[in-house]
Amino acid sequence: MSYLMRALAAAFCAVVLAFGSAPVAAAPAPPLPFTGQRCDSKFDLSGAPKKPDTIPVGDAGRLKANWDTYDFTNQRQSMDGLPAPTPQDLADAGDNPDIWKEGDKRKVYASYARRQGSSNPYGGTFKDWLNEVYIENAARNARGAAYRRKVAFDFGMVGPHWLCEVQIKDANGKVIRTYDAVNTKTKEFIEFKSGGAHTGNQIPGDRAVMSDRRFAEYKLRYIFGQEQEKKTTTALRNLGKAAGNTANGLPRVTAYEHRSTPIVRFTPGQYTKFDPTLNPNPGTGSGSRGGLNDMLNQSKPTPETMRQQIERIRANDPTGQRLRGPGGVDFSTLELRFVGAPAKGKGLDYSFTAKKMPDPDENPGFGGEAKAQLISDSFFTWLALTPDKFWVNLNPDEPNRIMDAKFAKTDAGRVLLEADLQMKHDFAQAMNPEKPLGKKFWDATQLTDGLPCLHSFRNWIEPAPAQVREQDGGIYILDAPLKVSSVPQNYTNLPPGSDRACKPTEAQIKHNHKAVLDVIVPEIERKINEDPYYADLRRVYTSRVAAEWIRQQDAKKATDYRAIINSNNVGKWPIRDGKWTTDDLWKRFLKSWNEGDYKFEWKAGGEVYIYQMGGVDFSKSPKKNATKQQFTAKHQYLPRSTKVSVQTMTDDAESEEILLLGGNTDAKPTTGATKPPGGDGGDGGDGNGGDGNGGGDDDGGDDGDGSGGGATTPPADDTAGGLPITGDSVPVPVLVALAVTLIAAGAALVWWARHRRRTFVS
Repeated sequence: MSYLMRALAAAFCAVVLAFGSAPVAAAPAPPLPFTGQRCDSKFDLSGAPKKPDTIPVGDAGRLKANWDTYDFTNQRQSMDGLPAPTPQDLADAGDNPDIWKEGDKRKVYASYARRQGSSNPYGGTFKDWLNEVYIENAARNARGAAYRRKVAFDFGMVGPHWLCEVQIKDANGKVIRTYDAVNTKTKEFIEFKSGGAHTGNQIPGDRAVMSDRRFAEYKLRYIFGQEQEKKTTTALRNLGKAAGNTANGLPRVTAYEHRSTPIVRFTPGQYTKFDPTLNPNPGTGSGSRGGLNDMLNQSKPTPETMRQQIERIRANDPTGQRLRGPGGVDFSTLELRFVGAPAKGKGLDYSFTAKKMPDPDENPGFGGEAKAQLISDSFFTWLALTPDKFWVNLNPDEPNRIMDAKFAKTDAGRVLLEADLQMKHDFAQAMNPEKPLGKKFWDATQLTDGLPCLHSFRNWIEPAPAQVREQDGGIYILDAPLKVSSVPQNYTNLPPGSDRACKPTEAQIKHNHKAVLDVIVPEIERKINEDPYYADLRRVYTSRVAAEWIRQQDAKKATDYRAIINSNNVGKWPIRDGKWTTDDLWKRFLKSWNEGDYKFEWKAGGEVYIYQMGGVDFSKSPKKNATKQQFTAKHQYLPRSTKVSVQTMTDDAESEEILLLGGNTDAKPTTGATKPPGGDGGDGGDGNGGDGNGGGDDDGGDDGDGSGGGATTPPADDTAGGLPITGDSVPVPVLVALAVTLIAAGAALVWWARHRRRTFVS
């Protein structure tokens, strides 16, 4: 055998010893019926989990313990306070936004001019267009790109079997659908949606793909970042019925809610809008920013104006990819539920709660600014006035002692006095014998001389102990109930005809008052704590609890609120309705007192009036602290949700009906998004597009990658980015290269050995 053959044989043996049996060439796999880019290359998935989460089979949702956030950048958010352009502004800007830089107001005005000059001008105000088109379209693209990368990272979409931006073509080569990802190993198409809505124009493509014989073994997974909307759940259910089940009986179309809240990052600038919520120094070039601020900036004051806004949103977002907006918030239930540490010079974190609107498209929430302003103004009223002023009194014997003069100039005082009068009306109606509750009450009373006879009594509203938890440097207001107190009382100024009133004995007064406490008071307390009419009273009370806590903290160490506390100066927080006066309300009270809220005839004849006096007393703010064990047992996710709400609106993990919205009273400039696994997006287009609508859909899909400049630039090759090589064996190209190297080395060793022996022999 020649030395060359020996060298080749030796090298071959070395390869076999190193790697086992020689690879056998396999038959080439049939080409995939679609094209796409490796997900790990597209999203630079460095550090993706080696053991990724498994998407649960069937319809499912992420464990609440794992809900998290991701960042995206939208610098256009810093322009949300830009005023409407003057004619000169429009003349200076022109209608070509491309010549101006981001952050230049002329770019915004030029975009607006181009839209208004198109065949589809915007129908709302400049402010509406600014928020719903110019800023939102950029946010949608950036948010979608960030969420796509986050999902790819969370589920470890690494390796050749994970392809992204996959185009599905029909037999003629026409693209019928583009999916965000496909797993060729598990045979799953995957569509990402950062919100909770589907894109209607993608469903026909889904139907075509699911009915295509080439994909008979494939499944379709929708992954949502928020709770699905009802219309989306219905659409996917119908799509699933049409697609049928897999061979093992599992549904081919399913949805998974990978719940994660997006947080926009931007650097505030000259035209950034700040609001005065809880801010002790408004008008100083800064103020509150956060999820509440964003919603208030877009909320409309009336149901009709909000419905019009929703219609404009639909027209400019036909894909339905906008996240839940102010129309999805029931501002009538807005209440302050957390304030953080009031450290001087560092601003105050705060968080509100509100219920979700069950059908925001048809019945959107409205009036957010007015409700938040009432809470904030009341918060400052409770700080500025001394607690001895926090009462109201409607008593026919005391027309000059209705309420404190300074308190009467505030909305907190107005709310308490209106609530007092309404309580009197509710008492009277609850006693109406023509209604079941009233009949039960009168059946429980004792008659006097054969006639129903009630002594006068005084009722008033006061706080029950609020349940709170002082933790994380602040206070969580977990429950702030109100209670009704009642006592018998004699009055001098009686209604006309009262001289004919019966004279009950002390025993009868005591017996009948017990019937009031047992039958009537529980119903009035229920109304005060649940009825929409008393929502403002509940609002100002929770702000009272928060303000009292701030008082206590300031007594320990000076805060930004010290100059306000006990100043007795409420000039900055006046009654917003300038027409309201205590005199007008007093006249309404006297009418009820003198004429009665209702009358009824007893069998023996004669009229019976219901007399009741009262008031509201918030001079005290009792509270009871929940223990750590109690707090953790019932509110284990609340600290996390509250922290997120300071930055953006988020779902309450403990109640599917509740949203959390918050902010900080002294928003600091942010240098931009950090780069967590979710990455960030870009600023997108100018929100106008060719026809004036603009904006791709939220998550790419059929309109292209939808990245808006936010997608990560792909590496030069598929294995860049420090990713481990995947698979069960070393790739064949590596084996071949190593084998050639060993062969060459083996030949060199043989030649060297032969040459050495020759030299030795000679």
